[in-house]
Amino acid sequence: KHDDHVLLTGGTGFFGLALLRHWAQWGEAAPQLTVLTRNPQRFAKQYPELAAQPRLQWWTGDVLQPASLPHHLRFSHVLHAAADSTLGPQLTPLQRFDQILEGTRNLLELAVHCGAQRFLLTSSGGVYGRLPAGLQAVSEDCMLMPDPLNPAQAYGVAKRAAEHLCALFSDRIEVVIARCFAFVGRDLPLDVHFAIGNFIRDAMQGEAITVQGDGSPLRSYLDQRDLADWLVALLERGRPGQAYNVGSPEAVSIAELAYRVRDLLAPGKPVRILAEASKDGPRSIYVPDVSKIERELGLRVRIELNQAIQDAARR
Repeated sequence: KHDDHVLLTGGTGFFGLALLRHWAQWGEAAPQLTVLTRNPQRFAKQYPELAAQPRLQWWTGDVLQPASLPHHLRFSHVLHAAADSTLGPQLTPLQRFDQILEGTRNLLELAVHCGAQRFLLTSSGGVYGRLPAGLQAVSEDCMLMPDPLNPAQAYGVAKRAAEHLCALFSDRIEVVIARCFAFVGRDLPLDVHFAIGNFIRDAMQGEAITVQGDGSPLRSYLDQRDLADWLVALLERGRPGQAYNVGSPEAVSIAELAYRVRDLLAPGKPVRILAEASKDGPRSIYVPDVSKIERELGLRVRIELNQAIQDAARR
């Protein structure tokens, strides 16, 4: 609403860009928005039209430095989307864990202090851990989790712990959890560890589209415009104390995805699959059941995958 004041963390990452583009379309109907970031000048240089929105202000700070946060401002809503996964490989597992958990704790305390009524945490489908064979999509009532004894699972374990932190604050503020899966869009980096971004890059610039593994994992991809629409709906209308899967229910194998990107963007370009198909163990599955968010909030996938891929390539 126009008189709302939203604090957004992670505003310069993929999620933040999706949300800023979403709210920019609202014009004067957009809420007042404060974006917390460590380097607003760099963002303004890269995205001047987004940085100059009339109802947007910037606050230089770090979620891991409580003294740098805007304690004197009043907010109605807090959307905590910091600690995105793009920089993950550059951090140690302990650094990832601390960033997620301490950042969430600091933002929850800030939200209560600043009088916010609602808090949305962007969590991850990684909280479910590895899905067992035969389970094609995971719903919110699944109690599986990542292996807490495996340091490589720090991201998923920390996101689960961050969700629990939100529950511990639920007597002071309405908290909602968005368990986010995989996405595609104009702002997705093409040069990090996201398969669909790498395939789009290869289709536009490479000699071939390269699949690093055997292509068997099942994934799904929601367009960033739907992502932003769903996150804002959860921020405003999600049931307090509930988690909602955010993603597309349309499963596609990584190999199928590579060929689909090729057919849409670079017909005839070769696809190289580097590993032999493995016969050991179940295939990796990372696909959400989104019937809860559809049923409770009336949300649907509006942008089909083919369209999303083509739009992402037109950056």
